[in-house]
Amino acid sequence: MSTKIAHDSSGTAGVQPEKKDRRLGLGALTALVVGSMIGGGAFNLAADLAQGANAGAILIGWVITGIGIIALGLSFQNLTMRRPDLDGGVYSYARAGFGQFVGFNSAWGYWLSAWLGNVAYATLLFSSVGYFFPIFEGGQNIASIIGASIMLWLVHSLILRGIHEASMINIITTIAKLVPIFAFITITLFFFNLDNFTFDFWGQGGFSWGSVRDQVVSTMLVTLWVFIGVEGAVVLSGRARKRSDVGKATVIGLLGTLIIYLLISVMSLGLMNPENVASASQPAMAYLLESAVGPWGAMLINGGLVISVLGAWLGWTLLAAEIPFVAGKDGVFPKWFTKENKNNAPANALWLTNGLIQLFLFTFLFSDAAYNFAFSLASSAILIPYAFSAFYQVKVAKNGIGYNAGERRTRDLIIGAVASIYGIWLIYAAGIDYLLLTTLLYAPGTLLYIKAQRENGIKTLTKTEWIVASILTVLAILAVVRIVSGNISVF
Repeated sequence: MSTKIAHDSSGTAGVQPEKKDRRLGLGALTALVVGSMIGGGAFNLAADLAQGANAGAILIGWVITGIGIIALGLSFQNLTMRRPDLDGGVYSYARAGFGQFVGFNSAWGYWLSAWLGNVAYATLLFSSVGYFFPIFEGGQNIASIIGASIMLWLVHSLILRGIHEASMINIITTIAKLVPIFAFITITLFFFNLDNFTFDFWGQGGFSWGSVRDQVVSTMLVTLWVFIGVEGAVVLSGRARKRSDVGKATVIGLLGTLIIYLLISVMSLGLMNPENVASASQPAMAYLLESAVGPWGAMLINGGLVISVLGAWLGWTLLAAEIPFVAGKDGVFPKWFTKENKNNAPANALWLTNGLIQLFLFTFLFSDAAYNFAFSLASSAILIPYAFSAFYQVKVAKNGIGYNAGERRTRDLIIGAVASIYGIWLIYAAGIDYLLLTTLLYAPGTLLYIKAQRENGIKTLTKTEWIVASILTVLAILAVVRIVSGNISVF
């Protein structure tokens, strides 16, 4: 199929009927949002949360996350309305609000997060496959690397066939993955034990501000990880059939997913006490359901996880390739990233993205916690893009950008302020070690930015850009020093 997908700001496909048919409607966009968020993380959510927090702190963490992520989702919705000319979503908001270099780093960080997330998905995928085929047991051996590599390049080939075809498959996998999750929630309602849920509710020694604060902080990267993807429809807004569908898809997908995650957390802690939940094998949901109904429960969940991760892997590969493609068209990434194949798939961006994923798959051989490391690093990498999107929401509302004369902006200003506070809080919660590791990935991006600037006829960075680049470099060097000295454990 060689139909051209135009990138205009109107949200329509032009006068040719076949172009309209190739764009993404509300259902496809909503499925992309839900499919990108509900991936492998949902199936191991309970254990990841329980490793650092008890039920009381987990509930507080969900309240904070719910308020913050809803504010962020509403910010994305508002920004698509006020700035319909910005088709790159997260990246383009940072660029429009705070300049070329900030925009580049937001695009770079988002791209890093996207493909690192796929590394985490690969671990979980073959951990579940290992339930059926012991050769993959644990999901972090040579057989798993080979299997993950085959899957990686199958997804790669599918996307090269075209964005539209890949998004339709994503709808199917999104529906299929929700079946075992809803089954888990429904079944565990009958096995819910209030004594398990309230056991050691605030942790040993009861409630104390310091202990609860530390527990809540420990949940933040986990809850952020399972919500990464809320901006999925925004990133592909340039391919939407109707611009208004982008905001609708974001809000619908976000609220539905929030409810699902909260129910998974509460139901899991009603089956076992936090200590047992925390020690559950990956994926924890399978272990928990098996304890209630027997082996068939584990089979159901592991089968669902395989479908879920495949869908999320597909959705995130779509997003990972789209960001450098759009940034390249805007002159922030080198023009090399703008090459499309005959099916209008961003070929060069896709090849580089999947090549890096292939390289990182070999970390399975050196790490006994590859999943936790990959998702924590992916969550840290996306903090900057999310924070600057929230900051831009404040700027748009404060300055009345895209508003009609006399139109009230107070609500949008408050939403932006809440989202900004949440973004700053997440940076604090991530902790110094993961932030330093993230700068180790951010720093090399400056070289790519310099190349892009030279293609645009700009021979050197501005004074501010040099300062920011220098800070990133210093922090990256500090990260290397701490890794070599053993103060930061990479694997």
